[in-house]
Amino acid sequence: MTDVTVTLSIIRDQIATAMVDCGREPTDIRLVAVSKTHPPAAVVEALEAGQREFAENYLQEAAVKIQTLRPYNAVWHYIGRIQRNKTRDIAACFDWVQTVDRARIATRLNDQRDPELGPLDVCIQLRTSDDPARPGADPQALPALAETIAGLPRLRLRGLMCMPPIEDDPAQARAHFDRTREIYDRLCHAGFDLDTLSMGTTLDFREAIEAGSTLVRVGTAIFGPREGR
Repeated sequence: MTDVTVTLSIIRDQIATAMVDCGREPTDIRLVAVSKTHPPAAVVEALEAGQREFAENYLQEAAVKIQTLRPYNAVWHYIGRIQRNKTRDIAACFDWVQTVDRARIATRLNDQRDPELGPLDVCIQLRTSDDPARPGADPQALPALAETIAGLPRLRLRGLMCMPPIEDDPAQARAHFDRTREIYDRLCHAGFDLDTLSMGTTLDFREAIEAGSTLVRVGTAIFGPREGR
């Protein structure tokens, strides 16, 4: 077995154990492998080990990787900051965008999405702290933003995503996850058809699972330290 095959097996077992420990079914969560800065060959190893969903932060790097690996029919998530001049390429390359945080960006993604590709799945990134490295939509603005996205025909609103500040103690992320889950539940009760809570990374996926995450984004535990950054 390759190293990626081994690490994927380990992280899948850890996620399944965390799900069972909090009384949830292991099948009720999805693993997205964060492949940013890692070469296509590493992604191929993961694909051959059964991993189907991958996430990238850097558009230029991702576009080459996605094109190179197109025959594998992987599902690609964009999890980086969205610049206005990059929305056309993001809309063309990716299946999911998890970092939508304002109506103008959502509208541009909608307008620039090729109808033949089908709707672009999106999550609203929620701001849960004042950390400038962790941007997102203000919780007070969330209902209006969700309403806007739900009305755009080439987007499909799936849920919320959050990135808590990096802490020495992963348990400190739990408050951010709990708040995101509360807002998610509020949107569902308001009538939005959501199914995705994207919370948790290599450092804190256990705390995210306890809070109700349905999708975890794991990179380092699968591919090792980032290459070249």
